[in-house]
Amino acid sequence: MTKKKKRGSKVLKVILVLFVLIGAGGGYFAWDYYKMIYYPNVTLEGKETTYFYIASDATMDDVINGLYEKNYIINRNSFEWVAEKKNYRNHVHPGRYLLEKDMSNNELVDLLRSGEQEPVKVIFNNVRTKAELAGKISKNIEADSLEVINFLDHPDSTGRFGFNTTTIITMFLPNTYEMYWNTTTTELMNRMAKEYKTFWNEERVGKANTIGLSQSEVVTLASIVRTETNKADESPTIAGVYMNRLDKNIPLQADPTLIWAMGDFSIRRVLNVHKEIDSPYNTYKYTGLPPGPICLPPISYIDAVLNYEEHDYIYFCAKPDFSGYSNFAKTYQQHLINARAYQQALNKRGIYK
Repeated sequence: MTKKKKRGSKVLKVILVLFVLIGAGGGYFAWDYYKMIYYPNVTLEGKETTYFYIASDATMDDVINGLYEKNYIINRNSFEWVAEKKNYRNHVHPGRYLLEKDMSNNELVDLLRSGEQEPVKVIFNNVRTKAELAGKISKNIEADSLEVINFLDHPDSTGRFGFNTTTIITMFLPNTYEMYWNTTTTELMNRMAKEYKTFWNEERVGKANTIGLSQSEVVTLASIVRTETNKADESPTIAGVYMNRLDKNIPLQADPTLIWAMGDFSIRRVLNVHKEIDSPYNTYKYTGLPPGPICLPPISYIDAVLNYEEHDYIYFCAKPDFSGYSNFAKTYQQHLINARAYQQALNKRGIYK
């Protein structure tokens, strides 16, 4: 072989070696990038899934810091690199997201970019005041309780829905509602107004008109019935007592309204001193219904008022057996007998206030 051929052969070998080295290096880097994008990079400290919340004003940096603070990311550099490459900075969506153990950077960024958040269940029942209502709602959505209360206490806000600041609470029907975590207070109110209009269909509105009560008044009376009894089967009978009193212009004399006026829900026994409080909720002093509800009654109690039992009872009193049911009376004399039996039962149990 000539020297020229030998030199050519050596050059060829060098070139081949260089190609092999370049290919190997490229493969190494390609594999490294593949791992950065597709390998598991989410750890949830023993959990299989968890929820991650992104505020409405959050930036990509806020999201990244939040993930780091909770130690959800294993390799920070790789996550930030993928987030930048996928332009997450310009696609940050607020909400509640379900993270899964061992998600890759690609899967996590795609989820957060998509805005496909998990809905929350907003539940409110056993509510007596606007403050309690706001507190229960704010546990499940981004808006805080103060923001909700401010909305409920503002005449312009409540007026848009046809209510005043006292009756606005009647628009909230106790139930379980599915909505997004970043639902605003305005969106919440619009949703409640929609549910309210659906509930108050033509049939229910017709029944309210027939018994001579507005929709808010029906809810107000239902709230009194609910606080008088937790026995749903007895609620139409009690509603009938109050309707008889309203028709005869007799004060309702509902003990629960005094407790609400006092603002002391620990009271178990209403005394004469409680009846002296000067409040429009004192149904011993003032005839008719109070200005608004004293709780949010379940739907079944609203229907109990709309379909109240027609009878001649004017009085009722809890049974002395503490069964939760009531004794009903048409005359004051019979009511005194029933009331005395219950008072004696309270005394035996040492319930004096």
